[in-house]
Amino acid sequence: LADSIHKKKHTRPTFTGHQIFALEKTFEQTKYLAGPERARLAYSLGMTESQVKVWFQNRRTKWRKKSALEPSSSSQRAGGSGGERAASETEDDEYNKPLDPDSDDEKIRLLLRKHR
Repeated sequence: LADSIHKKKHTRPTFTGHQIFALEKTFEQTKYLAGPERARLAYSLGMTESQVKVWFQNRRTKWRKKSALEPSSSSQRAGGSGGERAASETEDDEYNKPLDPDSDDEKIRLLLRKHR
């Protein structure tokens, strides 16, 4: 009982507007950060890698929930013309799929090159 009195309660970090803006801009470009990218971003924003990692996990959850709530928009965007999709939309779909580090080495290299 005496130990529980002296334990410091975990406080939730508050991020500055600048940090959130940079995190959101990075999230628009890529939904998943590799270790070196995460380290670079954390360092540049004065955050820990864990904070950046958890922020991205939470942001992806929010993004998925929002996507699930929206009605199927591919037919609306294509104007009902047989569901044709722009090349950039198809690329976005492919880009946002989770990558398997064991089998998607080439994809990972291409994505990293694209965002340096």
